[in-house]
Amino acid sequence: MGVSNKTPEFLKMNPIGKVPVLETPDGPVFESNAIARYVTRLKDDNPLYGSSLIDYAHIEQWMDFAATEVDASIGKWLYPRMGFYPYAAVSEETAIAALKRALGSLNTHLALNTFLVGHSVTLADIVLTCNLYLGFIRILTKSFTSEFPHVERYFWTMVNQPNFKKVIGDVKQAEAVPPVPKKAAPAKEQKPKEAKKEAPKETLKPKADEKPAEEEPKPKPKNPLDLLPPSKMILDDWKRLYSNTKTNFREVAIKGFWDMYDPEGYSLWFCDYKYNDENTVSFVTMNKVGGFLQRMDLCRKYAFGKMLVVGSEPPFKVKGLWLFRGSEIPKFVMDEVYDMELYEWTKVDLSDEAQKERVNAMIEDQEPFEGEALLDAKCFK
Repeated sequence: MGVSNKTPEFLKMNPIGKVPVLETPDGPVFESNAIARYVTRLKDDNPLYGSSLIDYAHIEQWMDFAATEVDASIGKWLYPRMGFYPYAAVSEETAIAALKRALGSLNTHLALNTFLVGHSVTLADIVLTCNLYLGFIRILTKSFTSEFPHVERYFWTMVNQPNFKKVIGDVKQAEAVPPVPKKAAPAKEQKPKEAKKEAPKETLKPKADEKPAEEEPKPKPKNPLDLLPPSKMILDDWKRLYSNTKTNFREVAIKGFWDMYDPEGYSLWFCDYKYNDENTVSFVTMNKVGGFLQRMDLCRKYAFGKMLVVGSEPPFKVKGLWLFRGSEIPKFVMDEVYDMELYEWTKVDLSDEAQKERVNAMIEDQEPFEGEALLDAKCFK
């Protein structure tokens, strides 16, 4: 790389100097998927391309999905951590959210299908597995992929096929996400050396009580929420009341909440998951919510939340209620918790009695909730 792929001979085969390139009797072919299509079509009636026109279309569909949704998102997450591109936390969060959406859709499809198209391996399976392979061995840890059990089952089925094992051997899943590369310290400007002046002899002796100056540690920057005017609502008091109320919940906890609530110092928000049609497996949906609450841990000091999984049959709906310090959703939460963009956020209108009653129902885990069974309820406190 960087030598033979920059030669005039190579650039005639691929003008941008990338690999792979396939040399054929009829001329070169570059780009991985184009090469895969060419090789597959060398054999007439190759079952890897399906047995009908619609099979062919679906195989092409999943190959495009693998390239644009899976491979691209894995690369945007992995390559900056490998030092190939500059690292940016916001870009990483966007890539992870996009990958989760893609794997969620794939998981839904694979819940009812062993392979992507039909009942045997096709070119779509080969391409997608190769795209997943880099992610699984480098960055997709078990804690990440466990949210997508059907994708996991599919991947391990594929990589253990004899023809896969011949090429890639045994596969071991990544145990940790690669660390963010440390930025190199900027080179210091060297000032021209000044000629040393000889100090008078009496100044060379240090005073007995003189100590070298110590650099004072810089104070840790405060969270912007700590700089807000004091609120009459003490969040820990509410959390304690919520946890300790076992009977007469409406009369004690709900009434206590509204007595404590300070609309000047706190705000209430409804959230609704944008992709409920993906929630076809109950335990996967509940795990998804559990993972979201784990990532919200960074704002435990400033928030209280309820997350409900609603419905007796799939697709299940995920709805939530959140109490945040301040009049808006804290910026550091929006920036650092990638799940936030997977939800539609609506500020509670306290002048609307129906919305206030919905708040009460969500805090109380009321069942049925909005006419549907309550599958699960989780509290963040």
